[in-house]
Formats: sequence, structure tokens, C-alpha cells
Amino acid sequence: MPRIFIVTDSTACLPPEVAQDRDIVVVPLQVVIGAKVHDEGSEGATPELVARALRDFVPVSTSRPAPAALLAVYQELAARGAEQIVSVHISGDMSGTFESAQLAAREASVEVLAVDSRQVGAATGYAALAAADVRDAGGDARQAAAAAASRAAASHSLFYVDTLEYLRRGGRIGSAAALLGGALSVKPLLEIRDGKVESLEKVRTAGRALSRLEDLIVQAAGEQQLDVCVAHLANPERAGDLTARLTERLAANLEGREVWCTELGAVLGAHVGPGMVAAAISPRA
Repeated sequence: MPRIFIVTDSTACLPPEVAQDRDIVVVPLQVVIGAKVHDEGSEGATPELVARALRDFVPVSTSRPAPAALLAVYQELAARGAEQIVSVHISGDMSGTFESAQLAAREASVEVLAVDSRQVGAATGYAALAAADVRDAGGDARQAAAAAASRAAASHSLFYVDTLEYLRRGGRIGSAAALLGGALSVKPLLEIRDGKVESLEKVRTAGRALSRLEDLIVQAAGEQQLDVCVAHLANPERAGDLTARLTERLAANLEGREVWCTELGAVLGAHVGPGMVAAAISPRA
């Protein structure tokens, strides 16, 4: 069988030890804070750095990796023996990363299959893990890419934000823009639908919003076996509470698997702002 490598980007929220253990290569996106450009990651743009900048009204923006940067990754993997590469990325409606992957794939010396997950955060990470599962079971690159796309399509990403202002600034607000007129009086619940941020419900208080978020996650889970990740930006207490409740309520779905709880990466954090709490649920094959 051809030697297959899996690539994803830093928005996928894969813990470094998981990416290393599963032999998944993670390409960083960039965060621009003030006039300084940082790679997303522990040695560059961290969630804490972004949250602090947002609170201090320092300009924050994000940038996709250039096609040349992704091509360099693909060529390095080819030099390491890659014969095929499956490159799984954040929704193309939310970032130009997938487009960069497509452009780089045309110039690569090995076959590269770029996958638009149509998701963000951990749902993209679970898609990359699905590709790794197929590769490790002896499947080919097309089967791995199909598994990534299928798992992403079956996943749900739901989240709560304290304010829509950061999504508005970044131009990634989708149909949730309809809530802006009453943004001061509601706490929005949002979801990723067909690769875009869409309005789910509006609730009057943060406490009710998070309780409703929990119920919606449990409802979406049904009786499926699945993986769950809770993410937050500068809201560890509420994220921890949600993690504990989901661990209890979804025990039958998890069969002993841990609910991941992590701070959202800097790139996604820049667009949702401090206080955000999200959950991704991803059915297992």
C-alpha cells in the first residue's frame, strides 16, 4: 500500500500528544495582534494572548497559511516517504486554508487530496482522526479522505458567545447577523451549518443559555456512539461544569471515553471572543 500522511491545521483543536501519537501533521494558521504576526500555538499565539488583546481592544486578525507554506509541508512529507497525502481543513467558508491546500496540491510532487471539513474546531480534528483510522487500517488515500468528509458531515458544533461583536468584526457571522439588533438583550446559541455560523436559538441569560446548550447537545447525540469535546475561551469554570454534566448524561454514548475539555485555539478565539463555550459531538463509525 502507498505510504499515506494526514495533514490538518491548527484550528482542529487536536491535543499535541494526540496528533503525535496518530502521526498527524498540524500546520499553523497565523494571528496578527497589533502589527505583529504570530503562528498559532504554544510558542506563538496562545488563547491567553488573544483573549488579553481582545479585552484591551488591541486589533486582532487572522490569516490562512499561504499555498507556498502548505506546499513546503507537502514536499517535506514527500521527502520523508509520503506517496499520498490527505489534507483535512477548516470550512472553506470560514477560512481560505482549504483553498491554499487545493492550490498547493496542484504543485506537489505526490498526490494530495484536500478535504473541506465544512466544520471548525474539534469537529475538524475528529475528521482528521477518521482519516488516520482508515490509513492505519490499511485503507487508501481516497478511502481516508471519504471517511474524513463523512465524519465531519455527521458531526455537530454548537456554541455560546457572550457577544456577537467579534464574529461581526471578522465577517463570519452568517445568518446570526439577524440577532445583532437585540444583541445586548440576548445570549446567542449558534451552530455550524453547511460550513457557516448560523443562529440556533437566543436565550435571555448566560446560565440559561449554557443549560440549553447542554440539552441540545444531548438531543443531537441521541443513542449514537460518539466523541465529545468542550472548548472555551477564558471561561474555564463554565466549560468544566459543562464537561462534567455531559460526561454524566452521555455516559452510554461514550462507553468510558473521556470528554475532552480544552481552551479554544487563538485563531478561532479571535473570532468568538472571551466567554465562549462550545461543544463538538462526532459519531464514531
